[in-house]
Amino acid sequence: MAAAALTPHGTVFPEEGRCGYFVEKKKRFCRMVVAAGKRFCGEHAGASEEENARKRILCPLDPKHTVYEDRLAKHLKKCNSREKPKPDFFIQDINAGLKDETEIPDQLVPISSLSEEQLENLIKKLRKASEGLNCTLKDQIMSHPALHDALNDPKNGDSAAKHLKQQASILGNIENLKLLGPRRCFVEFGAGKGKLSHWVDIALKDAEKVHFILVEKVTTRFKVDGKHRKKNSVFERLQIDIQHLCLNKIPLLSKEKLPIVGIGKHLCGVATGVIGDIMWAKNISGLWALEQWISTISSE
Repeated sequence: MAAAALTPHGTVFPEEGRCGYFVEKKKRFCRMVVAAGKRFCGEHAGASEEENARKRILCPLDPKHTVYEDRLAKHLKKCNSREKPKPDFFIQDINAGLKDETEIPDQLVPISSLSEEQLENLIKKLRKASEGLNCTLKDQIMSHPALHDALNDPKNGDSAAKHLKQQASILGNIENLKLLGPRRCFVEFGAGKGKLSHWVDIALKDAEKVHFILVEKVTTRFKVDGKHRKKNSVFERLQIDIQHLCLNKIPLLSKEKLPIVGIGKHLCGVATGVIGDIMWAKNISGLWALEQWISTISSE
């Protein structure tokens, strides 16, 4: 690991008590807190000459972070990526669909490997199967006043502006469907940092008895849901793949018996289909957004 520069690009020193490793990609020093008497955080300890004698290796459970080799056994017992006891709402493959082995081919092949004749036959089959279906998706891009200041912040880059516009459009559509209100539970699927629920909470202001369940299958850094401390809002995060999620067994839902609104912004096509099936099966309200188009699954 390359050593940190002390004065890169005019930056004199890192903040007091923070890591002295300069992250070239971000053009700033690492902001992790260091232990007493140390110059670098655990992740960048290899940059310190006095610590070079100890080897850091990739964590076998999650290669996104490293660990001292001589502390690996201890780390594996507390690593956030370790396998944990399954909660009651985990039911293996409950949303994976029926698995009829007679209909599963012995070997799946990529479309790119098909001949021109095979590809034409496949297209004919798809067209025949979709006959009579209304496949036209209507764009309904809206906005919401809760994001007015954020949308007009001159510090926004292209990426931030894009996400804010999408979140504003989702909120506008939720309100248009009369799903934005008190005494209900919003379930955000594929929550990531939880910013969609964050803006829904802001839009609701002081609405009473509002709950948020954020579903995400991976550990996420810089979550915003932990910052909410309003007495009328409750945030709960579930780390689980929606393929194995049983909504009926989530304690908060079974206890409070609130109407449920499903929302999502970061779902792939397959996940959107799975969630649509879940919502239809449970007769739950749902709204889904994928990039620039809005698709209404159901409404109250």
